[in-house]
Amino acid sequence: MTDFVKQCKKGIVANTAKFEDMSPMRLQKYMAACGIASRRRCDVMIAAGRVGVNGIIIQRLGTTIMPGSDKITLDGIPVLPPAAGLVYYMLHKPRGYLTTARDERGRQTVFDLLKGIAGRVVPVGRLDLDSEGLLLLTNDGELAHKLMHPRFRIEKEYEVWVDGKVTESALQQLRDGVNISKARTQPAVVRLAACTGAPPARKHDRSAPPTACETHLYITITEGRKRQVRLMCEAVGHPVRRLRRIREGCLRLGNLPSGQFRPLTSREIDALSAEIAGSMSK
Repeated sequence: MTDFVKQCKKGIVANTAKFEDMSPMRLQKYMAACGIASRRRCDVMIAAGRVGVNGIIIQRLGTTIMPGSDKITLDGIPVLPPAAGLVYYMLHKPRGYLTTARDERGRQTVFDLLKGIAGRVVPVGRLDLDSEGLLLLTNDGELAHKLMHPRFRIEKEYEVWVDGKVTESALQQLRDGVNISKARTQPAVVRLAACTGAPPARKHDRSAPPTACETHLYITITEGRKRQVRLMCEAVGHPVRRLRRIREGCLRLGNLPSGQFRPLTSREIDALSAEIAGSMSK
C-alpha cells in the first residue's frame, strides 16, 4: 500500500476525484497530490530542472498546469494522477509488441492485449519491441515512479541468450560495469546458465541466423537505462539473441503465459510497497 493510499484512508488527502474534473493548479501542488513528495520538496525538484511539462523542462516556481491535459514528468518519468481505485496488473509481454499506448505506424502495442481493463493504466518502465517478459501496469503514480527511478535500486532480472561462448573475463566486465552511452553501468549480478545451441523458440525466429554457440545468462540490474542489458552485452562482444524479464523486485513472472495478464494479489502489492519503503530507508 502506497503512502498516498494510507493518507487517503487517514483523511489527510480527501480529494481522490479525477484530475480531469479539476481546474488549473500549481505544478508543485499537483506533484504533491500525486504522492511524489511534499510541496516544499517538489519546489526543490522543479528548481533543479528535474520536472518537465509537455516535454519542456520547467524551473520557474509557481508554474500553473492543467491536470488531465498537460503531461508532467519527473526525471523523464511520467507523473500519474492518483485514482480512487488503484489497480496493478502483471503482463507477460510477447515479442513484437510496443510498450506504448499507440503507434503512428500502426504496430501492435501491449494495450492490444489488455482486454477488459477499466480505466487508464501505464507501463512501469519499458521492454523494447524484441524483448519479452514481465511488465507491470498500474494507475498508481507514486509506486510507478519509485519502481522506475534508479535511486530506489529496485532489482530487475533478465534471462538472456547471447551469441557465442561468454568467457569469465567478459562475465566479470558485466559484473563490474561497462561503458554504454558515455556512462558506466552500475555493478550487476550475472550468472552463467549454460552454453548451448539455439534458445527456446529460436527455430521460429527467421531474423536470427544460427550460430555455433549461444550462452544462456541471468543478469540482474538496478538501473533502467534504455536498452541497457542489450548494450551491456554488445559492449563485451556478445549481442543478445533473446531477452526476457523474469523478475522486478519481489515480483516474478512465474508461469504466466505469453500474452496473458493478471492482477497482482494483495500480498504482492504489500510486499512490493514494503520493498520500496525498505530501499528508501537505506
